[in-house]
Amino acid sequence: MSERLAGKTALVTGAAQGIGKAIAARLAADGATVIASDVNVDGIKAAAASIGGKTKAIAADISDPAAVKALFAEIQKLTGGVDILVNNAGIVPFIAWDEVDLDHWRKIIDVNLTGTFIVTRAATDQMRANKKAGRVISIASNTFFAGTPNMAAYVASKGGVIGFTRALATELGKYNITVNAVTPGLIESDGVKDSPHNEAFGFVEMLQAVKGKGQPEHIADAVAFLASEDARWITGQTLNVDAGMVRH
Repeated sequence: MSERLAGKTALVTGAAQGIGKAIAARLAADGATVIASDVNVDGIKAAAASIGGKTKAIAADISDPAAVKALFAEIQKLTGGVDILVNNAGIVPFIAWDEVDLDHWRKIIDVNLTGTFIVTRAATDQMRANKKAGRVISIASNTFFAGTPNMAAYVASKGGVIGFTRALATELGKYNITVNAVTPGLIESDGVKDSPHNEAFGFVEMLQAVKGKGQPEHIADAVAFLASEDARWITGQTLNVDAGMVRH
């Protein structure tokens, strides 16, 4: 597609399928060496093979600090360090509030918010050690704005990601590292199609300014922009990509 990310190394978490895989494919098409990571060992190997090019698969659990440390040591050895981090890995549950217990809450927060912290800590430390200008892009969710029901822990975790993005941008700007978030609407991904969320497309489309079903590639396009030099003057922002379902 282009070479605007040539010479850059991008890590995409949760890249075995859906939005993460689409992001990895787009960044690879833009010339980046992509490290595609996921807790699903077989899935991430298959995804990297299908993307091809300079894409490399490294399985890791983002909620495990030891696994993340090993992931970044491997990236340093393979490519000389990460330039672009895309925090995409996450759990998307569908569970009524009266069924939310502490175990569920902790599981969602551990992966979606604490996992984002663990990976971002390692990535930004590596960027600064290597004296690299960097990009951190986290996938949040428009459910934060909509207050979507049956997703209390998820909405809270993604709200945390947005707050984390704003604070981190303030601290890392002096290192020429930008930090932004993307909030997808309902996307026709593999995970959504196999969940109760698949029944919501008709209702969501009624709320959208632009009609149709959101696709993983719509999110990948926005991430590719934020990863590029075209977005060098943008940081601390949340880009809502949901066909105008939520207007703010």
